[in-house]
Amino acid sequence: MTSNPEWGPEGSPHEIALERTFVAGDFLTGMGYGIQIVLFTSCAIYLWNTRRTKGRQTYFLLAYMTLLLTVQTIYCAVQARTVQIMYIDNRNYPGGPWQYFLATQNLPVNIMFYATLFVLTFLADLLILWRCWIIWSATRVTIAYVVVAFPALMLLASFVMGTLWTLQSSQPGLSLYSALPMAYGTSYYVISLSVNIILTILIATRLLLYRRKMMATIAPNHGTEYFSLAAIFVESAALYSFFAIIFIITYAIDNPINQVFLAFASSAQQIAGYLIIYRVAEGRALNQKTLAATWQTAHSLNFHVSNTQQSELNATDALEATNTPTSLSPGPGSPGRTSGGIHLRKSGEKEKSEGEQVTKYENV
Repeated sequence: MTSNPEWGPEGSPHEIALERTFVAGDFLTGMGYGIQIVLFTSCAIYLWNTRRTKGRQTYFLLAYMTLLLTVQTIYCAVQARTVQIMYIDNRNYPGGPWQYFLATQNLPVNIMFYATLFVLTFLADLLILWRCWIIWSATRVTIAYVVVAFPALMLLASFVMGTLWTLQSSQPGLSLYSALPMAYGTSYYVISLSVNIILTILIATRLLLYRRKMMATIAPNHGTEYFSLAAIFVESAALYSFFAIIFIITYAIDNPINQVFLAFASSAQQIAGYLIIYRVAEGRALNQKTLAATWQTAHSLNFHVSNTQQSELNATDALEATNTPTSLSPGPGSPGRTSGGIHLRKSGEKEKSEGEQVTKYENV
């Protein structure tokens, strides 16, 4: 059955597209929330079972995850309530549901929507900043201070801009898409996204340098739990950066599809955080202890390989000595036929070999 244009809603095509993507974004938010509950449960069980061996970090991560899920639950409930108010309770508002949404930004439900979205983004940024500090301080703490100083200042600036964006968007007569809130919102998301991109690059660069050094030292398959490309992708939270870049572009040009990518970006940010926490809980996340253990294993393997190669070389020399004709030995009736000639020949070969090695190193 085809739809009749007379049955369609009032409003411009742009507003209708915004209403459609708003509902689609609500659906994607719910789907992302389900994934987050699964990851939260897995991380919480793992952390709780290892709380006696991991120490205070376990309780810190449990508290952080609980706060994150609580805020995310409020955000999903508020968004679902907003859809209900717009499309059911006030469906006959003059101009349609979208005009009602724009005209009622000062309602408590809308204020909570912006506030929870801002808090979720800020908490996720703090986690990535913490991981960047841990990864860079695994070698030298002084370098870590220098590296995270600028991202930390940018995170503070994003907190200020996010607060202004939340306050301005919830003023009567203004909305997320009004001129002033949109300017604050664009600035906030640009700064927040820049922080995530910088932290992603810093984490990925450091892990790639570790990976390069590790592959040059020992077998490539060693330490893959820390330096594989998948591990680098998870540790650097590149999943969120991808969707956040698309959102900020579509939001800046006022394309209705930005509602969809806002839901993707928000969910991806929390999912990326849970994946990092899960790696930390399992002990597969890089830190000072795991890095030291990896390098110790690398040196042990190198020492073992060197000893094995030396033993094989000695065995080969002994075998060649046994099979070498005794051309320098005395006649059949002379004493010392079997040992003296072989000894003289091996001594000559050893001196010749040492002479060749000296010549080789002198040429280098």
